Amino acid sequence: MTFTPGSDLSQEEVTERVDTAIEENEVVLFMKGTEHMPQCGYSRRAVGLLNRHRDDVETVDVLESLDEYRAALEEHSGWETIPQTFVDGEFIGGSDILAELEERGELGEKLLK
Repeated sequence: MTFTPGSDLSQEEVTERVDTAIEENEVVLFMKGTEHMPQCGYSRRAVGLLNRHRDDVETVDVLESLDEYRAALEEHSGWETIPQTFVDGEFIGGSDILAELEERGELGEKLLK
């Protein structure tokens, strides 16, 4: 189930979508663009790192309601930057954190919890 937000989503609708995506997926990446067409280098980097270890990563394109997604995600993570990765409901980080985990050989382990 991939969420593709519409530009007329309310804050409440976006918050509900964020909550549902985090609850219903082992690994979810909130990103700019889609898995096959990332719209920023950080999102491209994050999806590439995740796909090295898993082929069942849920992605959510935040671009059409960016401000609402930032607000909803900040409630879960304390961060407002995109991309954001959650594993089993836990905030892991953005592309820089994923890259650090990969360099230390810990990303695969985190993704296979």
